[in-house]
Amino acid sequence: MAATFITATNAFSQAIEDGIHSAKPGQIGFMEPASPIMEGIVSLHDMITVMMLGITLFVTILIIYIAVKFNAKANPVPSKTTHNTLLEVAWTVIPVLILVVIAVPSFRLLYQQDVIPEADVTVKATGNQWYWSYEYPDHEEITFDAIMLDEAEAKAAGHPRLLGTDERVVVPVNKIIRVQVTSNDVIHAWTIPAFGSKIDAVPGKLNETWFKATKEGLYYGQCSELCGIRHGFMPINVEVVSEVEYEAWLEEAKVKYASNDAPRSREYASAQEITE
Repeated sequence: MAATFITATNAFSQAIEDGIHSAKPGQIGFMEPASPIMEGIVSLHDMITVMMLGITLFVTILIIYIAVKFNAKANPVPSKTTHNTLLEVAWTVIPVLILVVIAVPSFRLLYQQDVIPEADVTVKATGNQWYWSYEYPDHEEITFDAIMLDEAEAKAAGHPRLLGTDERVVVPVNKIIRVQVTSNDVIHAWTIPAFGSKIDAVPGKLNETWFKATKEGLYYGQCSELCGIRHGFMPINVEVVSEVEYEAWLEEAKVKYASNDAPRSREYASAQEITE
């Protein structure tokens, strides 16, 4: 068991050093995609961006052409033309075709996000003010709270600012992960940008999403629904490991979390009452 714990700990340390997946300071684009869904989102974004640039360039050239050709000096006698059937058909049909070209891959991507394949692993995430609780329904003894580390602890562990947690979700690489999401109090949102995953956590309702991580490493996310004064302090940590490392972590986690005498959420809530 000790060897298993050391293996899991070493794997996490290596992920911190070599496989951190979070937004970088000054970054304005998407994070590097690490799932088929996010790859589809980036691809759709790139296609629409190219189309927007093309349309913008065309309209700019057209405005310049009209300003030069039809100003009062160059065209002292203005045209009396009232309509042009071919032109009117063209500027109706072409925008419709552009919208169809955008809609087809967009609806395909929405369908892919909504239809959950048969899952290899199921994780349940429950939002609380202001931390996440996790369960592995296939392994009932694995249940824990993930609370944000203070700044000194996070820096020492190599986490980006305000993104480190004391516990993390661990999943195997290249496997279908179903995420069930709900809330104990107000509406939260469970979000991992690199996976293209974002789903609301609604009290009394169980929402589901999925992802398939294609790269090992440590992935960061945050609550993405305004949920109170500490909304910005609900980070999400998901570590993606090999299947062998995942099985080793499972065995260690069954013992580690089964030995918890009391939910840490109550300890955290009590601390918040004292400090606020």
